[in-house]
Amino acid sequence: MINQNTKIKATGRYLRLSVTKANRILDQIRGKSYQEAKLILQFLPYRSCLEIAKILDSAVANAENNKGLQKQTLKIETAFVNQGPKMKRFQPRAQGRAFPIHKPTCHITIGLVSRNDK
Repeated sequence: MINQNTKIKATGRYLRLSVTKANRILDQIRGKSYQEAKLILQFLPYRSCLEIAKILDSAVANAENNKGLQKQTLKIETAFVNQGPKMKRFQPRAQGRAFPIHKPTCHITIGLVSRNDK
């Protein structure tokens, strides 16, 4: 028998997004059902929505294939972002100088829980 509060998670690592921009999207979908979150991600105009939607779909696929749950019963319990390593590059400047450029990466984790409305 399936536990009533089964927890499933999916993680996207080393994504070329900044932490603050990813967190802005995750705040919108935290606590929502899968259908609501998918709809929100579809219509928000940010680039990070595509990556977050892929991670959400991966978590749902984990729930369906590994735990045998339906996507109608899934709810986003946790959604958080951690800072990844920064890629360090240099931009040439005048008189032989170099200007540092830091390209941020992040790790996004989405945790789902099954809510049975029976």
